[in-house]
Amino acid sequence: MSKFPVPLRTIGGLRPSATAAVSTANLGFSTASHRASSTGVSKTALFENIARRYPSAAVFSMKSVRMYSSGNLPQHKRVALPALSPTMEMGTVVSWQKKEGDQLSEGDLLCEIETDKATMGFETPEEGYLAKILIQEGSKDVPIGKLLCIIVENESDVAAFKDFKDDASVAPPAAPAEPKPATPPPPPAAAPAAPAQLQYQPPAVPKSAPIPPPSSGRVPASPFAKKIAAEQGIDISTVAGSGPGGRVLAADLASAPPKTATSAGAASSGEDYTDIPLTNMRKTIAKRLTESKSNIPHYYLTSEIRLDNLLQVREKLNALLQKGTSGNATKISINDFIIKASALACKRVPEANSYWMDTFIRENHHVDVSVAVSTPAGLITPIIFNAHAKGLATIASEVVELAQRAREGKLQPHEFQGGTFTVSNLGMFGSVSDFTAIINPPQSCILAIGGATDKLIPDDNDGFKKVKTMKVTLSCDHRTVDGAVGAVWLRHFKEFLEKPQTMLL
Repeated sequence: MSKFPVPLRTIGGLRPSATAAVSTANLGFSTASHRASSTGVSKTALFENIARRYPSAAVFSMKSVRMYSSGNLPQHKRVALPALSPTMEMGTVVSWQKKEGDQLSEGDLLCEIETDKATMGFETPEEGYLAKILIQEGSKDVPIGKLLCIIVENESDVAAFKDFKDDASVAPPAAPAEPKPATPPPPPAAAPAAPAQLQYQPPAVPKSAPIPPPSSGRVPASPFAKKIAAEQGIDISTVAGSGPGGRVLAADLASAPPKTATSAGAASSGEDYTDIPLTNMRKTIAKRLTESKSNIPHYYLTSEIRLDNLLQVREKLNALLQKGTSGNATKISINDFIIKASALACKRVPEANSYWMDTFIRENHHVDVSVAVSTPAGLITPIIFNAHAKGLATIASEVVELAQRAREGKLQPHEFQGGTFTVSNLGMFGSVSDFTAIINPPQSCILAIGGATDKLIPDDNDGFKKVKTMKVTLSCDHRTVDGAVGAVWLRHFKEFLEKPQTMLL
């Protein structure tokens, strides 16, 4: 049986040295097929199956490293850039956490790598000493399989690699990295979702007062914080960090003033524009949404929904929640009703909860609603798993908690990778009455929510009356959802919101 050793670092009660054997059979693949080729199965399928069994990975390590001995060089280990996501083809070495000559222990954070979806920590695969770094910090578009560094067993062997150079050949793609569970797993996600960004965070430490930045030298900061600072023009050297050792985190930048325009103006040499480099996340968003709009036959259905009954029910439910919890409960929002109604409508019309898989259509049995959240680094879609089976209070608390961690860059991969249906709400901005959204493949639908407005309608008693309405637009993939089917989904959704009591039936 082919096995992948997976360290169980944070599973209740187990010591850091404890390991579990993950067999290819348990992941849904036969041992024979795994032996049949060097890759065994498709990279995407392998990641999906690993994610289902061990869905809370945020830091990755490679356990299998080949020993080499060539020429006059002592025995050593060559560590190549691994595939840290199913769609990763290239990566950026954001930072090295170890320097040449440092002693390494298995599990130490070796470097941070930005993939097409996120920035993730890459752990030391073996004990030894870091003899040579081949890919320098900040190097972009490094292909999978490119040699990252050299590790030796003995400190005395480090000097032998002082002038070592890579022969520029790219090794075969590394086997998919093995995830290390970090949090209790949620219900499984069926397929990858829209691109998003994740920042590796060191182990939690007691919160303390922010540490002033050093007067000189390199400012310790997370890659996510560096990215936000660069995009918003914040001088990170002036920010007091609240992380371990004074490390600046994304949350520390909330109240930081932006840089003055003087330096930017000087750098542009009088030009009246600024060229902003593309991040891997922005490149991926551009690529995926362009492909979606180009390849998916979108069509749109719009409906106007009255909210008066929903607002009355919401007021009563929030009053009960506050009374039962001494005012500490998370208030239920209109968006929470929308998420619940969307999930129930998907159960009524399963075509809207399906994936287009090129050669077949996959109908999902669970409704996992992706909720679009705007963050300083870009759009991310944390998931409410099994939304059809959850109460409004549970949905409300999960949305608040996920949105907060999304803005801080602390989401785990399983919390935003997947989803079977997406809700995008711009109604809270007040200036958007309605809009259309682009489908996140392989999903079939996305619901765009506009703002609530007052409207006068005819009334038998007073001639007219004022009601609260909002417009919603459903974007559908015509390959999986025909027009009539989309209309039926929208009818169920409208009924659930206009008569919220029916969501209890």
